[in-house]
Amino acid sequence: MPAASARVAKCFAWWPEAIWATVTGVFPIMSRVAKKPVDLPKGVTATVSPQSVTVKGTRGSLNLQLSRGISVAQDGQQLVVKIADGPESKALVPTAGATRAHLANMVTGVSEGFQRKLELLGVGYRAQLQGKALNLTLGFSHPVSYQVPEGVSIETPTQTEVLIKGNDRQQVGQVAAEIRGFRPPEPYKGKGVRYAGEKIVLKEGKKK
Repeated sequence: MPAASARVAKCFAWWPEAIWATVTGVFPIMSRVAKKPVDLPKGVTATVSPQSVTVKGTRGSLNLQLSRGISVAQDGQQLVVKIADGPESKALVPTAGATRAHLANMVTGVSEGFQRKLELLGVGYRAQLQGKALNLTLGFSHPVSYQVPEGVSIETPTQTEVLIKGNDRQQVGQVAAEIRGFRPPEPYKGKGVRYAGEKIVLKEGKKK
C-alpha cells in the first residue's frame, strides 16, 4: 500500500499546488504574501522583539504589535514573517499576510511617506487651514472645523484642494475618509468632497 500511494502521488506531481490542496485537503501553512521578505532601504532600520517591530527612518518611527503565533525575523536588510507551528497555523495564514503588508507600509512611510488628495466641488466650497484646524465651507449654514490629529499634516494648495500627508498609511486614509464624510459627493451633480481622480457615477435627474 505505501508503494501504491507513492506511485499515485508521483502521477499527480505535476498538478498545481492549489488543485492538489483542494483535492487532498492539505493546504500550505504560509501565505504567498507573507513569504515575500520586506526589504529595508538605505537609512531605514528595524528593531524586532517577540511582541513588536519598530521601524525607524528619516521621517520618524512606527511600531507594530504582533499577533499571537506570528513572529518576525531580521535577515540582513530584510524582514521575514513567520508562523508558529501548531494546530492554529492554518488560521494564522491571513494574519501573516496582513502583518507583512503592514511592515511594507511602515517601511514606505518612514522613508517616503504617504499622501491623499481631496477636491472640493461646489459653488462657494472652500478649505482653509488655520493652525491645527481645517475650516471647511461646504454649503451648510455653518462652517465645519476639523482638528488635525497628531502624526498627520494637512496642506491647502488652493481653496478647493486638501492635501493630507503622514507616515502611517492607515491614519492618512482615515483622516481623508473623515473629511470626505462631511459632504460626500451627491449623485446628481457630483457636488461635495471627493478623492482626487475619483469617478462619481451620476444619476439622471427628473424630467419635467
